[in-house]
Amino acid sequence: MDITKFAIPEIIFGRGSLNYAGQCALRLGAKKVFLVSDEGIEEAGWLQRLMDILEKEGIKWVYYPGVTSNPRDFQVEQGAEFYSKNGTDVIIAIGGGSAMDTAKGIAIIASNGGRIRDYEGANRVQRPLPPMMLITTTAGSGSDISQFCIITDMKRGVKMSIITRTLVPNISIVDPLILRTKTESLIIQSAVDALSHAIEAYMSRIASPFTEIHSLRAVDLILANLQRAVATRSLDSLEQLSIASVSASMAFSNAGLGAEHALAHSLGGHYDMRHGVVHPILLTSVMRFNMEINTQRMADIGRVIMKRQVGSDRDTALAGIDKLDEFFASFDVALRLSQLIPESERHHLESLCKMAVHDACNLTNPRPATWEEFYRICEEVW
Repeated sequence: MDITKFAIPEIIFGRGSLNYAGQCALRLGAKKVFLVSDEGIEEAGWLQRLMDILEKEGIKWVYYPGVTSNPRDFQVEQGAEFYSKNGTDVIIAIGGGSAMDTAKGIAIIASNGGRIRDYEGANRVQRPLPPMMLITTTAGSGSDISQFCIITDMKRGVKMSIITRTLVPNISIVDPLILRTKTESLIIQSAVDALSHAIEAYMSRIASPFTEIHSLRAVDLILANLQRAVATRSLDSLEQLSIASVSASMAFSNAGLGAEHALAHSLGGHYDMRHGVVHPILLTSVMRFNMEINTQRMADIGRVIMKRQVGSDRDTALAGIDKLDEFFASFDVALRLSQLIPESERHHLESLCKMAVHDACNLTNPRPATWEEFYRICEEVW
């Protein structure tokens, strides 16, 4: 076996684990915390709950609310300036991937300077970051576990992938109770994001035995629990989706992603789509694109989806992909790009596919895609 590494944060998991946020912050040396969140978390009451927990431990805080879906480069840079001016120490984010990625981007600039676009790609962050504690409010993005940070470059209209070990937070808090306040669409989008993380990590060129087991477990848990979680808001099912998300995140953080995420970043950056919206459209087409390169590994995924072998490995792989199409169709989600992008905007696809080729996620795809191949996938799912 090749030499590999496996990096994860300290993970505090379970119902009510948010209550330990103050004690965890103290262990990181917190005296004046820099809080990052968004309007939705404020309205749901979770931000105030966190503030109360910190105050109970005698910890002061400064709040930065500058978070939107698909966080912008200028929001990150303004946040870093706010961090420096207020003499804060530990960075804590509570929210979905947007809030946590904003916090990560702020941490990069606060300790390394420059503009956030200077760090696009892999391993470009040289200096240690401030201590970070991330509290996820979704079961999907994985930013609270991973060494990834996705920020939109507004000038180019593209989501930048920033990947470095230093982005793995010190502590991740995963409290399934928070998921009870999520909408149906957010539960679906988050879970499908985690599913795509798991599948792409399993097919990655740098997957290892340490990531593979987490990938397949995540696929199994999401398929078994998402429909019930949406239909009933069962806390048991939501908790299983949280476990799946953590497993998928540990997998993709260490194995990387693939062509589906590369294309999703390009489309999402230009059209300002929520990240989870595009996966039901792209994922199975990219799986078919990758299947010929490693049919056996795609059959492993197929066996998890189908719960059995279906003829040959190729037959099993294809049956699993078809079953996944059926699974996505059982939810109220878009299944074609034309449902999200107006015909008048279709002409941008060629330039976006050319941009996707250079996304860092394409490098670990088992079959790195050319722009023409990306374009054929877009045409296929239009």
